[in-house]
Amino acid sequence: MATLLQIDFPSEGPFGAEMSAAYADLARSISNEPGLLWKIWTENASDRTAGGIYLFADEASARSYCDMHTARLQSFGVSGIRALFFDVNPELTAITRGPVS
Repeated sequence: MATLLQIDFPSEGPFGAEMSAAYADLARSISNEPGLLWKIWTENASDRTAGGIYLFADEASARSYCDMHTARLQSFGVSGIRALFFDVNPELTAITRGPVS
C-alpha cells in the first residue's frame, strides 16, 4: 500500500525562485530515492516553514527516507522537524483525481 509522508520544519529560506535555484541538485537526488513515486515541495515564506509531501510505494521506503532526511536536516542545524505518515485510500483518492495509481 502506498504511504504518504508529510514533513515540515521551520525555515529562514530561501523561498520561491531562490529556493528553486538553491535546491535543484537536491531535488534531482531526491527523485532517485528508493520507493519514491513523487514529491510536492511546500513553502510558506510568511510562516517561515518549508517541507514536502511525498508519496512512497511502501511504508518501509517512506520511513527509511524520513530517517535519512531528518538526519540531513539536523546536520544543517534544523530543529522542530515534524514528520507524519499516512496510508492512502486509493479508491477514494481516484474519485477525487488524486495522483495515485
